[in-house]
Amino acid sequence: MFLTITTTGSADRPATDLGFLLHKHPDKAQRFSTSQGTAHVFYPEADAQRCTAALLLEVDPIALVRKSRGKGRGGAPDAALGQYVNDRPYAASSLLAVALRSVFASAMKGQCTARPELVAQPLPLRIEVPVLPARGGPELVDKLFRPLGWTVRAEPVALDESFPEWGDSRYVRLVLEGECRLAEALRHLYVLLPVLDDAKHYWVAPDEVDKLLRAGEGWLEDHPEQRVIVGRYLARRWSLTRQAMERLELERLAESDDVTAEELDNAVDEEADTEEKPVPLAVRRREAILAVLRSARAARVLDLGCGQGQLVGALLKEGQFTEIVGVDVSMRALHEARRRLRLDRMSERQSERVRLVQGSLAYTDGRLKGYDAAVLSEVVEHVDPARLPALEYAVFGSARPGTVVVTTPNVEYNVRWESLPAGRVRHADHRFEWTREEFRQWAHGVAARHGYEVSFGPVGPDDPEVGPPTQLAHFRRAGDDSGGGPEGRRNSRQGRGPEDSGNSREDRQAEDSGSVRDKRAPEGGSGAADSGASMRGKEAAA
Repeated sequence: MFLTITTTGSADRPATDLGFLLHKHPDKAQRFSTSQGTAHVFYPEADAQRCTAALLLEVDPIALVRKSRGKGRGGAPDAALGQYVNDRPYAASSLLAVALRSVFASAMKGQCTARPELVAQPLPLRIEVPVLPARGGPELVDKLFRPLGWTVRAEPVALDESFPEWGDSRYVRLVLEGECRLAEALRHLYVLLPVLDDAKHYWVAPDEVDKLLRAGEGWLEDHPEQRVIVGRYLARRWSLTRQAMERLELERLAESDDVTAEELDNAVDEEADTEEKPVPLAVRRREAILAVLRSARAARVLDLGCGQGQLVGALLKEGQFTEIVGVDVSMRALHEARRRLRLDRMSERQSERVRLVQGSLAYTDGRLKGYDAAVLSEVVEHVDPARLPALEYAVFGSARPGTVVVTTPNVEYNVRWESLPAGRVRHADHRFEWTREEFRQWAHGVAARHGYEVSFGPVGPDDPEVGPPTQLAHFRRAGDDSGGGPEGRRNSRQGRGPEDSGNSREDRQAEDSGSVRDKRAPEGGSGAADSGASMRGKEAAA
């Protein structure tokens, strides 16, 4: 199956800018593996006046049939007519839509790091699909694409040109012309190609609703054929169709009221009880961290040991933080964070602000360099003392953010926890808990060794005898003037801490893969990545 995208240009705006938007160089022919075959991207023509990008998908019919068995509603219906002889390798369908999403993922998201100014510019586009199944005929093709601003030409393909009396097939040759942003055009195709085919080569699961709403953002809410599009895209699974229609209506109402869907969908009865309840320590901890980050005017923030993503969620609510990266050694914790944050249901603009990656703080990681701030919230106490120097170097010596916020339990306050037996730490995975003096000595040593200034602040009620339940250190890279911090800042280059260990350097790790070695594993061993609490185990006592 085959698809071409053509644009025209001039000397001031060359048509070959299309290559920047697609992230595919016009001088190269590239190939990509897909689940059912191989996708090829090449440019039949590329000059300043006219540029055409072609996507050719070679489908393995045997692999397609084998992977479609048992799929029920969602499997390609033509595959049942002839197990290995059917139209799937030739006619544009959900196979081509999935290839579009895979091969042109960045373009579909509207991302272009090399030339970001091109993303928002409408282009004169011509899109051709030589063979497109159209259940509903050319009339339905026109109803689906014309409301989106396209000039539509859908020419029926004869069953056999040698026998015109046989009439037309259910296939059309589609040509779309119009001015449109490339990302929008790709999303139109991604949704409407399988809608016209009225079939999918894979089982339609509940997550297809989220895919549909992401791709349909900005145009599906008001499309006159919305019900047809939703029903066919979701393979007529009525429970999913109803869910999608309800969410689209909510999005439409939210847009008209200029609020988010979450703000609008909050019709729950408030409890009549107005008694003031104590604020949980975990909430106070996040509030204290946010206050430091606001005063530091940080925009790009690392949450090191992000656990289940509570702090990441709090950061996302504030527009100041434009890039948020959550790092944890545990894939299970990252999956839970992804679920809690509902990343798959976020708007495209919101989801671009956050990234969750696996990594170990016991090793240097080039991905962590260049950020305004880093947070180690309830993390250091999960690390064996012998491995603290490695963590120290990875964060303060290698990554070197302008601001570092560290919180950790104050062991002196443990006597105030009635449910905590004497001499016990707050969480079974804690390798130690520091007194206020021990924490200050460690922080002073880190600051002195790596060129930072440090100040301290309490989190929670500050008991006059034993201090606060949580202690906070705010590190600022010496010479930076990027904001303030907790009250009582002290410039300190004194004190002693663990001896610096410079032998933990490691080359840049692969993007989003990270090391799976547990940062809490004993020296010389490798603990299970998911054992115990994941970095930020959120102590029961908190």
